[in-house]
Amino acid sequence: MAKVPIQFTLNGSEKAEFVEGGTTLLHALRDKTGDTSPKGGCHQGTCGACSVIIDGELRLSCLTLAETCSGTDIQTTSGLAEAGVLHPLQRAFLDAFATQCGFCTPGMIMAAKVLLDHTPNPSREDVVEALSGNICRCTGYEPIIQAVLTAARANSQNAA
Repeated sequence: MAKVPIQFTLNGSEKAEFVEGGTTLLHALRDKTGDTSPKGGCHQGTCGACSVIIDGELRLSCLTLAETCSGTDIQTTSGLAEAGVLHPLQRAFLDAFATQCGFCTPGMIMAAKVLLDHTPNPSREDVVEALSGNICRCTGYEPIIQAVLTAARANSQNAA
């Protein structure tokens, strides 16, 4: 199969890769760029573990063809920390014990980031809805919901 050239920005760094036609963004990120933060859970778009942000919108990288991402800005959890300081969502997840096995965590954090980017002071219902496309088999969701609400409060206090 012919290789397709793609160029995109990944967590602030320009990337240029050749991928085979039909390669998912999940595989391109993990196999070509070495960013293993998006996880391949179901490979069918039902678990959310592979969630990334493309041009400000949450997308499932297991269902997104890499070749459609040329010219886009892609964010993963690998790019959230700055200068060794965790992003407020990452810190809140740690503080609230919202991770156990950690497999769903990158997708949960990316879904929560999109929510907080669009709705800085979400209600509990907003958080539940935003995370509804992500499956966690360990925590029972409550610590995850509380972590997102805590991060939202911290962000609003820092903005004031």
